[in-house]
Amino acid sequence: MNLLRQLADIIYPPRCTVCSRFLWKGPLVRETRSAFFCQDCAADFHCVASPLCPICGQPFPSEVREDHLCEDCLRKRPFYEAAWAPYRYEGAILKAIQRFKYGSKSFLADALGPLLARFAEERLDGAGPVLIMPVPLHPKRLQERGFNQSLLLAKHVSRALHIDLDFLSLRRARYTPPQTSLAKRERQQNVRGAFELKNQGAVKGKTILLVDDVVTTGNTLNECARILRKGGAQTVFGLSLARTGR
Repeated sequence: MNLLRQLADIIYPPRCTVCSRFLWKGPLVRETRSAFFCQDCAADFHCVASPLCPICGQPFPSEVREDHLCEDCLRKRPFYEAAWAPYRYEGAILKAIQRFKYGSKSFLADALGPLLARFAEERLDGAGPVLIMPVPLHPKRLQERGFNQSLLLAKHVSRALHIDLDFLSLRRARYTPPQTSLAKRERQQNVRGAFELKNQGAVKGKTILLVDDVVTTGNTLNECARILRKGGAQTVFGLSLARTGR
């Protein structure tokens, strides 16, 4: 297998998925153990760390290390139990996700999915039976993009953790403008009523792990969680690859 890998590296020299630099230190010697990221880009992945909101996962720009609820969660608790993300949406992970999501680079799911799966395994330790569901795309958006990035990430988490995956029960019922182009209040209105649950029996009494690529204000995640809880889900957790800061 090592010989075959070396031959493959000669024909298709491995490059970093973020900066496209060759992943070689010398002839047939890879720079890192990773097949996807160079050392510099891997070092530019900034982890989400305390202080943060223990519910929505919003990191705070403060030297105080204690976690505490953010203003939004204090005013109105979300429909999900907690939202988790391993990385801040900045630096190399931002570039990788944007190439993945907007650059038609669906193969990058093989680089990013395992990162999310390892993080999810730590968070779900002892959580009991869980059903994984990706945040759905509207059919029009799916046709435009060619794939649902959240589903590709969810598949990696499902396979790695041996957890059932349901990508059919929760659907996008209404086409909406991208959240990135809207103000905070507009984002809440934009996703209201945008999702529907086709099969309540699939979620009734279950713990749901809702997977997305990036969480900003959390409105999309919260609206999905509202529909799932209304349909009978016992608990909903959010899992994304990256989280924006304030």
